[in-house]
Amino acid sequence: MRSISLLLLSFLTISFLSCKNESKTNSGPFKHGAFKTWAKTPPMGWNSWDCYGPTVEEPEVKANADYMAENLKKYGWEYIVVDIRWFVENDKAGGYNQTDPRYVIDEYGRYLPAVNRFPSAADGKGFKELASYVHNKDLKFGIHIMRGVPKVAVENKLPIKGTDGITADQIYSTELQCPWLKDNYTIVADKPGAQEYYNSIFDMYADWGVDFVKVDDLSRPYHQAEIELIRNAIDQCGRPIVLSTSPGETPIEAADHVKEHANMWRMVDDVWDTWPHITHLMDVCERWYPYIAPGTWPDCDMIPLGRISIRGERGEDRMTRLTKEEQYTLMTLFTIFKSPLMFGGDLPSNDDFTLSLLTNEDVLKMHREGTDVRQIFQEDGKVAITSHNPTTGEVFLALFNISDSESTVEVSVPFDELGLSGSPEVTNLWTGEKLDSIEGSFGQELAAHESILVKLAN
Repeated sequence: MRSISLLLLSFLTISFLSCKNESKTNSGPFKHGAFKTWAKTPPMGWNSWDCYGPTVEEPEVKANADYMAENLKKYGWEYIVVDIRWFVENDKAGGYNQTDPRYVIDEYGRYLPAVNRFPSAADGKGFKELASYVHNKDLKFGIHIMRGVPKVAVENKLPIKGTDGITADQIYSTELQCPWLKDNYTIVADKPGAQEYYNSIFDMYADWGVDFVKVDDLSRPYHQAEIELIRNAIDQCGRPIVLSTSPGETPIEAADHVKEHANMWRMVDDVWDTWPHITHLMDVCERWYPYIAPGTWPDCDMIPLGRISIRGERGEDRMTRLTKEEQYTLMTLFTIFKSPLMFGGDLPSNDDFTLSLLTNEDVLKMHREGTDVRQIFQEDGKVAITSHNPTTGEVFLALFNISDSESTVEVSVPFDELGLSGSPEVTNLWTGEKLDSIEGSFGQELAAHESILVKLAN
């Protein structure tokens, strides 16, 4: 394995590392549609973005994997995801597009991990050893990428692996370039070599042992052609790789297309630890209830709880700014809606309360097994959402007061609206407490930003 150094202008340094043409992890391609079996329940894991922005390093990834294996794996948490710009040696939190990014890229125009941040990637091994570390803990490994082809690959006319002489400058367009991160150019889907480029990077990821890929700048505007290239590349690579599109807002007009090509897709832009982000999610979710289905999940974004922004993109190092009641409200929405759960805080920094939000077996069972999720109403600051367990007959009900009023309000739902009769047993899922209900309905007095999540059973 050899390395080649290239200086672009006086500001841009690139390390070229060649890769071996190694065999794929599994034999044979998948049929389109098989991907829906790879995430039958909403994916649950950790993502480095909220706490480390574009600067996460290998020891931090391992520390979060260690914590997950010890404390969360038995509850269904399994993905460890390295977020944005793992291929830049000198990135920093708080801003992109610095004048002298030092990329690491191979001779075929494919980004490789920066060795100064990921030492196990030395000698062209990529993320193979880090993925193995995660897999040895019975967890799964994921990465973030940007759509498109690297600008430096275009500028240096690097060859595309798997083609007969096609180079990166023959498959790109400057149109619709990502406005907030200009590392890449758009790939023109009908150009010879376009599919082969995506095939080449996903073949490499499969060889590394990647289980999950979050592809950024796909959803707004909706890049249908590149989504199809990516889906094709995953299906041919020989390894089940869950596909997450990002960021939102994914247009509802694209719902039928995205559910046939992605395992999860963002409904909103980044969600941070402020109350308006939660109320905005409530509004956006209203459009997406009909598309919640096994294998393909509308995504509420990462969970901005615990210790975030250690070297992140929003504010200073802190524990989440959301109150405890607001944190319950966020987790209640995410779980009853069956959103993927990607925790954004630094797991080893969790306090007992944060850990309790991630390990409630009854809540996570509802998240995993609930079906037919629907909003009953959202009006005057009151919200009611329900689902049910078709095996046990249990009905789940989440009530919210999302207003800012200083006075409490009663939020209630008639039993017949839930398909129940008589006086069902009511259990608070967060506390396990048995609750009283009046004849014909269940209701609760809720303060501003407060919620309750219950299970009802005849």
